[in-house]
Amino acid sequence: MTKFLLLVVLILIGPLIPTGAFPRPGVDCDYSLEYPSGSICCLNCPAGTRKASPCTGAGEEGKCEECDDGTYTEHGNGLSQCFKCTQCRSDQEIKRPCTHVQDAKCQCKPGGFCAPDQACEACKKCSRCKKDEEIVRNCTSTTNTECKKKHPGPASPSANSLMIVPSLLIPTFIIIGVIIFAVWRCRRTESVRNPPDRRKAGKHDGEYCPTECGETQSCLNLSRTLEDVEFPTLVAVNGEVSLRKCFEYFDEIDYSHHKRFFRRLGIVDNVIKSKDHLSYEDKIHDLLTIWVEKEGREATLNDLLRALRDLNQRRTAETVKEKAVLNGHYSVER
Repeated sequence: MTKFLLLVVLILIGPLIPTGAFPRPGVDCDYSLEYPSGSICCLNCPAGTRKASPCTGAGEEGKCEECDDGTYTEHGNGLSQCFKCTQCRSDQEIKRPCTHVQDAKCQCKPGGFCAPDQACEACKKCSRCKKDEEIVRNCTSTTNTECKKKHPGPASPSANSLMIVPSLLIPTFIIIGVIIFAVWRCRRTESVRNPPDRRKAGKHDGEYCPTECGETQSCLNLSRTLEDVEFPTLVAVNGEVSLRKCFEYFDEIDYSHHKRFFRRLGIVDNVIKSKDHLSYEDKIHDLLTIWVEKEGREATLNDLLRALRDLNQRRTAETVKEKAVLNGHYSVER
């Protein structure tokens, strides 16, 4: 009976109660595009700016101001303050600078590293390989140096073999002397008969010899060493796609040789230096991409491997070749 009387009272006096006596429900805004301001929804300020004052009409944009230097907002927002940029520590360098629309990104300086799956409160010092070890992978900003045991050297020669060596060296020196004399004579005769200003464009010195050495005899083709003969030519399985998939293998290049490597490919120092803010792997990838775009269809993996061998980085060239063939990007020319 009591409940029935209360219900009757509410029905009778309900229309008399002002609507402002009860709190209004919250404003339902699309937070990916809007922010609430009182009883209306305002459009977010763009990335790189903050809210200076809200809008006066629903669905409008209020007053937005650009973030101050050293602060940023990455997305549209209704914030009254921008976020402060991250400051790199003394053992770090800037990998990506802070802008009004993105935070700074830091990485360890050369000689230090931090594993990406671990908290990086301080960069760890890169390890050095021991005397009986050799480098498998150079230290980067995210990985430590990898080492492996060196292969045991050849056994000491026996007394009998030491006695044989002089008897073998003498004929060898004689043969080498004869070859050098023949090459010198060929080149001298060629220079006399065909001065530099009369030679055909595109012919290299020593490519062919005059009749004294034979009409079609190659004078040892001096530019082609025994090492080049032994190193196989690779054939791309899928053209430039195969070449680009092999870029990741070139982070095997020793850090101290990478500038000389790219100079040999015709990349100027200013371009090489412009990539110093990147991680070592990204730097190698970007510079190889620049080289491919410069060379066009003439670019081949064989050119890159030849440049490594010219810098006495044959082990690195062998490693890149093996990975390229093993992963099915290239095959060995038969």
